[in-house]
Amino acid sequence: MSRGRVLVAMSGGVDSSVVASLLVEQGYECVGATMRLATNEDDRPGERTCCSTDDVADARQACWDAGIRHHVFDYTEAFERDVIDPFVAAYEAGLTPNPCVACNRHLKFGALLDRALKLGCGFLATGHYARVEHDGQGYHLLKGVDAGKDQSYFLFGLTQQRLAHVLFPLGGLHKDPEVRAIAERLGLTSAHKRDSEGICFVPGGNHLRFIEQRTGRVAPAGDILDTDGNVIGRHEGALRYTLGQRKGLGVACARPAYVCAIDTVANTVTLGGPERLMARSLVARDWNWVAGAAPEVRLRAAAKVRYHQPDQPCVATPLPDGRVRLEFDDAQRAITPGQAAVLYDGDEVLGGGTIESVE
Repeated sequence: MSRGRVLVAMSGGVDSSVVASLLVEQGYECVGATMRLATNEDDRPGERTCCSTDDVADARQACWDAGIRHHVFDYTEAFERDVIDPFVAAYEAGLTPNPCVACNRHLKFGALLDRALKLGCGFLATGHYARVEHDGQGYHLLKGVDAGKDQSYFLFGLTQQRLAHVLFPLGGLHKDPEVRAIAERLGLTSAHKRDSEGICFVPGGNHLRFIEQRTGRVAPAGDILDTDGNVIGRHEGALRYTLGQRKGLGVACARPAYVCAIDTVANTVTLGGPERLMARSLVARDWNWVAGAAPEVRLRAAAKVRYHQPDQPCVATPLPDGRVRLEFDDAQRAITPGQAAVLYDGDEVLGGGTIESVE
């Protein structure tokens, strides 16, 4: 007897391929689905882009290996609207966006999960390294047991309603050697496929080139300033820089200098010493409390302001307008507006939002 009908998000990589085969072994009725997020014309030889023809072919082969049907769903319009356009707008505003968070919230666990439910599937399964548990208090989003691969940081946008229909079969496994060993046991062609890195829709990792080609506007040159406002050099586009950057600044300094401010209105980049990057608190917008409601009082917890950062002790204060203030026990380096701030209680994700300001 089937344990339920599952739509499996298939990227063509080893993780989603193992997910499909494991769920079939466990008695689920599975259907594979690959999201097309860019047209084939965007493929560039030697450069990884979203849903390349090779990735789609690998996903189709993985479904064949698992003995399940495979579909390709076109979400190019939604991806441009909900991920790429906000990504470009954020950079042009001097922010550093996190498109993976937007993709998970709007595409994978938004549009694709909605489609899964309309197709009569009770669950959407993905290859994320995270866990979901359920008790009398509701659904809980937890870190994956593989600390090096844990992806809970990108999933804070999941709600109770969404978590009820999500499966993360790899959350309790380590990628190396467990997941790859399973892939070898199953004879999957993706067993030794290299992990993807960087922003999937930015070829070569060059976000400035991507933005200029998309907008048709060349980033203008401007002044590089010191913290006293003195001009110490010229830049070839403020969008080239990120907060905390030390290398490739375009000027020679007597002591270590870092990007400590980017002003896209004035078109200036400001450099300063490492002390200029330190801050104790932030305010985050678009906050989602995974439990469904904000706590009534401020709470002790821990937070990450970047992926792979160790959890940092802090106090979280819900604000009347839905934003959240995080005050850290220790000053944090280069808290970056546009990035995600994610709150944890041990292994559990309490919530998260987009960093709006640093205080």
